[in-house]
Amino acid sequence: MDSLPDDLDRRLVIATQAGLPLVARPYDALAAGLGVTAEEVKARLAAMLASGRIRRIGAVPNHYALGYTANGMSVWDVDDARIVELGEAVGRLDFVTHCYERPRVLPDWPYNLFAMVHGRDRQTVLAGVAEISRLLGGACRGHDLLFSTAILKKTGLRIGGG
Repeated sequence: MDSLPDDLDRRLVIATQAGLPLVARPYDALAAGLGVTAEEVKARLAAMLASGRIRRIGAVPNHYALGYTANGMSVWDVDDARIVELGEAVGRLDFVTHCYERPRVLPDWPYNLFAMVHGRDRQTVLAGVAEISRLLGGACRGHDLLFSTAILKKTGLRIGGG
């Protein structure tokens, strides 16, 4: 198979970007809609995973519906020389769902490491942030915690059909 995406890859991404069909045989349903076999759908998805064009195929739970309504974006000012190492360590914590590096915007925003912490209540989130602080130790020069107050939009990247 060609390593570059083609029209079928694009149509497959568009067909799955809102999730797999909620049926007993989702790959068969996708295949029928795309005019290919289920084996071709699986092979294409596997190739896109292997090439990094898609990162994963999996369930995305609604954490609010599951009772995780206290959500805080923790922001950290850490040593740039250790950002990858520290970010990977923070990202492995089971209560962190997103962890990434962002550029500082000095002098107003000194933070370069962001980690989303979820919990059933604010105390749980605060405990998670305290654990991150211990993990970062002396490499952390400061941090803040921004609690979510409303969901305005939550969606991943969407590719247009045209």
